[in-house]
Amino acid sequence: MQSLHSGTGSYAQEESEPLIVPLAVPFIAGPSAIAMITLLSTRYPAHRLELGLALGGAWLVSVLVLLASEIFQRLLGKNGLEAVERLMGMLLTAMAAQMLLDGIRDYLALAG
Repeated sequence: MQSLHSGTGSYAQEESEPLIVPLAVPFIAGPSAIAMITLLSTRYPAHRLELGLALGGAWLVSVLVLLASEIFQRLLGKNGLEAVERLMGMLLTAMAAQMLLDGIRDYLALAG
């Protein structure tokens, strides 16, 4: 019971990590990746093979990173992992903002 109040037990560790899975799974293998490939393949139909290979390559890199996660955890330590998490969060936010701006630009181009 003491670990619940002091923040030193395993409950405190579990409480600080729940967002890793919801962010990681859709980013790697979710519908957004498939939607992006579908969108790009309609814009650039001659490059469907390259887009499929890029998606497969990204999935392969993701699998390799996940398999090597224990090594990364040992090398980076707790502070290094937190820094990488924050950096990836900023990168994801920047990508989302760029996609939003691209969508607004495309909508305005079609409307006007």
